[in-house]
Amino acid sequence: MAGLSEEASEIVAEFQFLDDWDDRYQYLIGMGRKLPPLDAAIMTEENRLRGCQSVVHFKADFADGHMRYQAGSDAAIVQGLIALMMRVYSGRTPDEILANPPHFLTEIGLDEHLSPTRKNGLASMVTAIMDAAQDHAGK
Repeated sequence: MAGLSEEASEIVAEFQFLDDWDDRYQYLIGMGRKLPPLDAAIMTEENRLRGCQSVVHFKADFADGHMRYQAGSDAAIVQGLIALMMRVYSGRTPDEILANPPHFLTEIGLDEHLSPTRKNGLASMVTAIMDAAQDHAGK
Protein backbone atom coordinates (compact mmCIF):
# COMPACT_ATOMS: atom_id res chain seq x y z
CA MET A 1 0.00 0.00 0.00
CA ALA A 2 1.37 3.38 -1.00
CA GLY A 3 1.71 5.98 1.73
CA LEU A 4 -1.13 8.42 2.25
CA SER A 5 0.58 11.36 0.53
CA GLU A 6 1.67 9.13 -2.38
CA GLU A 7 -1.90 7.86 -2.78
CA ALA A 8 -3.21 11.44 -2.83
CA SER A 9 -0.57 12.39 -5.44
CA GLU A 10 -1.60 9.42 -7.59
CA ILE A 11 -5.21 10.61 -7.52
CA VAL A 12 -4.15 14.11 -8.58
CA ALA A 13 -2.17 12.62 -11.48
CA GLU A 14 -5.10 10.43 -12.53
CA PHE A 15 -7.45 13.42 -12.61
CA GLN A 16 -4.96 15.59 -14.51
CA PHE A 17 -4.78 12.90 -17.18
CA LEU A 18 -8.51 13.23 -17.86
CA ASP A 19 -9.43 15.90 -20.39
CA ASP A 20 -12.59 17.48 -18.98
CA TRP A 21 -15.04 17.35 -16.10
CA ASP A 22 -17.43 15.00 -17.88
CA ASP A 23 -14.59 12.46 -18.01
CA ARG A 24 -13.65 13.18 -14.40
CA TYR A 25 -17.23 12.68 -13.20
CA GLN A 26 -17.40 9.39 -15.11
CA TYR A 27 -14.11 8.35 -13.51
CA LEU A 28 -15.49 9.23 -10.04
CA ILE A 29 -18.68 7.28 -10.70
CA GLY A 30 -16.60 4.29 -11.86
CA MET A 31 -14.54 4.42 -8.66
CA GLY A 32 -17.72 4.47 -6.60
CA ARG A 33 -19.08 1.42 -8.40
CA LYS A 34 -15.97 -0.54 -7.41
CA LEU A 35 -16.61 -0.07 -3.69
CA PRO A 36 -18.00 -3.12 -1.97
CA PRO A 37 -21.63 -2.74 -0.91
CA LEU A 38 -22.04 -1.27 2.53
CA ASP A 39 -23.13 -3.75 5.20
CA ALA A 40 -26.79 -3.20 6.06
CA ALA A 41 -25.83 -3.07 9.76
CA ILE A 42 -24.00 0.21 9.07
CA MET A 43 -27.00 1.79 7.35
CA THR A 44 -28.54 3.14 10.52
CA GLU A 45 -29.71 6.60 11.48
CA GLU A 46 -26.85 6.72 14.01
CA ASN A 47 -24.30 6.34 11.18
CA ARG A 48 -25.92 8.82 8.82
CA LEU A 49 -23.76 11.84 8.03
CA ARG A 50 -25.44 15.20 8.46
CA GLY A 51 -24.93 17.97 5.93
CA CYS A 52 -25.24 15.73 2.90
CA GLN A 53 -28.01 16.21 0.35
CA SER A 54 -27.96 12.51 -0.50
CA VAL A 55 -28.05 9.73 2.06
CA VAL A 56 -24.55 8.88 3.31
CA HIS A 57 -23.77 6.35 6.01
CA PHE A 58 -20.31 6.44 7.60
CA LYS A 59 -18.58 4.28 10.20
CA ALA A 60 -15.09 4.54 11.62
CA ASP A 61 -13.30 1.73 13.45
CA PHE A 62 -9.89 1.66 15.11
CA ALA A 63 -7.93 -1.59 15.37
CA ASP A 64 -4.25 -2.54 15.38
CA GLY A 65 -3.25 1.12 15.33
CA HIS A 66 -5.14 1.90 12.12
CA MET A 67 -8.40 3.57 11.20
CA ARG A 68 -10.84 1.67 9.01
CA TYR A 69 -13.56 3.69 7.36
CA GLN A 70 -16.68 2.38 5.69
CA ALA A 71 -19.17 4.57 3.90
CA GLY A 72 -21.80 4.42 1.23
CA SER A 73 -24.28 6.65 -0.56
CA ASP A 74 -27.36 6.38 -2.72
CA ALA A 75 -25.90 8.91 -5.21
CA ALA A 76 -23.34 7.86 -7.84
CA ILE A 77 -21.06 10.91 -7.68
CA VAL A 78 -21.14 10.93 -3.89
CA GLN A 79 -20.24 7.23 -3.88
CA GLY A 80 -17.26 8.19 -6.05
CA LEU A 81 -16.22 10.88 -3.58
CA ILE A 82 -16.47 8.27 -0.84
CA ALA A 83 -14.23 5.96 -2.88
CA LEU A 84 -11.61 8.73 -3.14
CA MET A 85 -11.66 9.36 0.59
CA MET A 86 -11.56 5.66 1.50
CA ARG A 87 -8.65 5.09 -0.90
CA VAL A 88 -6.59 7.82 0.74
CA TYR A 89 -7.55 7.53 4.42
CA SER A 90 -8.83 4.05 5.30
CA GLY A 91 -6.16 1.73 6.72
CA ARG A 92 -3.92 4.58 7.91
CA THR A 93 -2.78 5.50 11.39
CA PRO A 94 -4.63 8.35 13.09
CA ASP A 95 -1.45 10.44 13.20
CA GLU A 96 -0.83 9.96 9.47
CA ILE A 97 -4.42 10.99 8.71
CA LEU A 98 -4.22 14.10 10.87
CA ALA A 99 -0.89 15.10 9.33
CA ASN A 100 -2.37 14.96 5.81
CA PRO A 101 -5.46 17.11 5.31
CA PRO A 102 -7.21 16.50 1.98
CA HIS A 103 -5.43 19.16 -0.11
CA PHE A 104 -5.63 16.76 -3.05
CA LEU A 105 -9.36 17.58 -3.34
CA THR A 106 -8.49 21.20 -4.18
CA GLU A 107 -5.65 20.11 -6.48
CA ILE A 108 -8.02 18.06 -8.63
CA GLY A 109 -10.49 20.95 -8.75
CA LEU A 110 -13.38 19.41 -6.89
CA ASP A 111 -14.00 22.59 -4.92
CA GLU A 112 -14.75 24.40 -8.21
CA HIS A 113 -16.88 21.66 -9.78
CA LEU A 114 -19.12 20.38 -7.01
CA SER A 115 -22.49 21.87 -6.19
CA PRO A 116 -22.71 23.68 -2.83
CA THR A 117 -24.69 20.80 -1.31
CA ARG A 118 -22.11 18.23 -2.45
CA LYS A 119 -19.33 20.45 -1.08
CA ASN A 120 -21.13 20.50 2.27
CA GLY A 121 -21.49 16.74 2.21
CA LEU A 122 -17.83 16.26 1.34
CA ALA A 123 -16.87 18.64 4.15
CA SER A 124 -19.01 16.55 6.53
CA MET A 125 -17.15 13.41 5.47
CA VAL A 126 -13.74 15.07 5.86
CA THR A 127 -14.77 16.23 9.34
CA ALA A 128 -15.97 12.72 10.27
CA ILE A 129 -12.69 11.16 9.05
CA MET A 130 -10.54 13.69 10.90
CA ASP A 131 -12.64 13.61 14.08
CA ALA A 132 -12.44 9.81 14.26
CA ALA A 133 -8.67 9.96 13.72
CA GLN A 134 -8.38 12.66 16.42
CA ASP A 135 -10.25 10.43 18.86
CA HIS A 136 -7.57 7.74 18.45
CA ALA A 137 -4.43 9.85 17.88
CA GLY A 138 -1.38 8.84 19.85
CA LYS A 139 -2.75 5.36 20.61
